[in-house]
Amino acid sequence: MSASSSLRRFPGVRAAAWVFFAYLYIPIAVLLVLAFNAGSSATIWEGFSTRWFGIVLGNPNIIRAAQNSLVIAVVASLAATLMAIPAAIGMARRRFRGQNAVSALIALPLVVPEVVTAVATLLFFTAITLPLGLSTIILAHIVFCIPFAYLPIRARLEGMDASLAEAASDLYATPWRAFRRVTLPLLWPGILSGLMLAFIISLDDFVITFFVSGAGATTLPVYIYGMIRIGVTPEVNAISALMLLISIVFVALSWFVGRTRH
Repeated sequence: MSASSSLRRFPGVRAAAWVFFAYLYIPIAVLLVLAFNAGSSATIWEGFSTRWFGIVLGNPNIIRAAQNSLVIAVVASLAATLMAIPAAIGMARRRFRGQNAVSALIALPLVVPEVVTAVATLLFFTAITLPLGLSTIILAHIVFCIPFAYLPIRARLEGMDASLAEAASDLYATPWRAFRRVTLPLLWPGILSGLMLAFIISLDDFVITFFVSGAGATTLPVYIYGMIRIGVTPEVNAISALMLLISIVFVALSWFVGRTRH
């Protein structure tokens, strides 16, 4: 009997699980419904309408913030993935002293509270007198996204047969040719999965972006926060619904690509 099966036999576990998931997802479901509210209230249903989505897509400030978010997410995810590929290959193929410490260092952004990372990053940029703006957001996101790109690639490498690359070397293939013709095609699903995961993490990030952004570098999450401080309207619900849809699509694609065997 597995540990999960034994756990389900405890009284109240199933009910506690339902309460937990309801607490997490019912507010999101309510937000999605109210995004189609015809009235001007963010909490009182007054009929079905999609007019708030049209208002959102016609708002130049929202479009500008969305463009900033996309630029940052694309650059940060690509850079983080390019750094994660050699790191994952080096960690998987060779054992060396201090390897566990290096693995812990790579995973550190996943366990350190995000606000601590944001404050430390802001202090670093201030110490080197680097002006806050899109460049500082991109640099901070690259560092923060590396573990999210690294883990799917490393997991893919763990499931690969190392003898395939060795067979290529026995057939007089150079290390680069063996990597390009053997390792890279097999590793590609893990790379795509890590890239998409890093992209959506960067696109949705608020805390780090809020601390290290400057004038003219407002991203969509930061813009939504500014709107909420004035007052919650169905426009905020519509933006949140669109961001949720994008997040679900990319996370699902990352999961399906990561499960690809060939």
